[in-house]
Amino acid sequence: MTDPNGHSQQDSRARALRRKRNAFRVHPTPAKDKSGAEAAAWAQLSNLDKTPSPELKPFVDWFESETESRERFRWALRDGLDELLDGQRTGRWAYHHLSPTEKAHLGTVIEINLTKEFDLKAGLVLDWQIAGLEVDCKYSQRLGRWEIPMEMYRCDAHEDRQGKSDYPALLTWFNDDTSQWAAGLITVTDERLRWMNDKTTGVRRRVYNGDRKRRLADDSARDVFWLWGGRQNDLPRNLLLHMPDDARSRVLSSPSSGQERVNQLFRELQGRIIGRQTILTVAQQDDAPKRARDARRHLRPEGLLVLGHEPAHARVATDLGLLAPAKGEWISVRVRPASDLINAPHTTLEGRRWVKAQVGEPAVMAPLLPRKLAG
Repeated sequence: MTDPNGHSQQDSRARALRRKRNAFRVHPTPAKDKSGAEAAAWAQLSNLDKTPSPELKPFVDWFESETESRERFRWALRDGLDELLDGQRTGRWAYHHLSPTEKAHLGTVIEINLTKEFDLKAGLVLDWQIAGLEVDCKYSQRLGRWEIPMEMYRCDAHEDRQGKSDYPALLTWFNDDTSQWAAGLITVTDERLRWMNDKTTGVRRRVYNGDRKRRLADDSARDVFWLWGGRQNDLPRNLLLHMPDDARSRVLSSPSSGQERVNQLFRELQGRIIGRQTILTVAQQDDAPKRARDARRHLRPEGLLVLGHEPAHARVATDLGLLAPAKGEWISVRVRPASDLINAPHTTLEGRRWVKAQVGEPAVMAPLLPRKLAG
């Protein structure tokens, strides 16, 4: 079927969906977390001189044998949150912007990402088989609050719902506000889960939530073997979350122009690697990466270079003492012509030497970037 203008209804619907998908959305700065500090037992997150127990050692050895396992692990955590935020379509840039349902789903997304990243085989009883042994993946947004189902440990009080064994769990956690993360292994047992003394009878009893799951007891923190030594401080950084509020406001202050928002992002974050996810969230358009490429033309009069992953761009970045962007990354830098006597990192473009411009120096038209390395 066609409308009076000769367009099919399907085309009309596709255009409507595209307009909605590319609509600009803005979200408030999250309030500070007031839910309280983590329990002291979980604050250390360090193995010190501990060695893994015999039942956990095969898993530790497996992760240590995997190529760049730590790098891959931390990026799987980062990607899990970014996938749920879906900044290109929603404009969201903080965990606190997720709905309760999405927050509950984050653990599943992280499990899926780790499964793909490490090509893990599905377990017969638990999530995975690693080194031929069953292990479950658990995520908690707060340290110490991993929820353990009855099927993961032996307990006669649970009758047919108890596990056939005391199974191991891979505990995962990260905090986007502090860029911290951790991954640890523990064998789950009845005694390592929460108990309390009944206030009326004084009898010791197990503590369950509404789903009949139990959290790890704080004393169990000493029984966790933390991969890579414990708490890590390099979760790939969420640039929009960690920008000063006024700078972020300037970036997001042009609701009608994704190009201007991306231009402003490069002005505000000079000398910083900017990843694809940040560009998608700021542009909120189907062709968001093109906005980054077009920024080169828009920002040249201000003396700004926008470098991508091309080898010629990497050479310029290295010359100027900057990190070279990988594929799907960009970095901006303001430059000026170098004097003959200057002794600073410099690059040669259009037959002239260029150095990084300092704050307060007047803007000079930036040179054109080469498409290919010379020679």
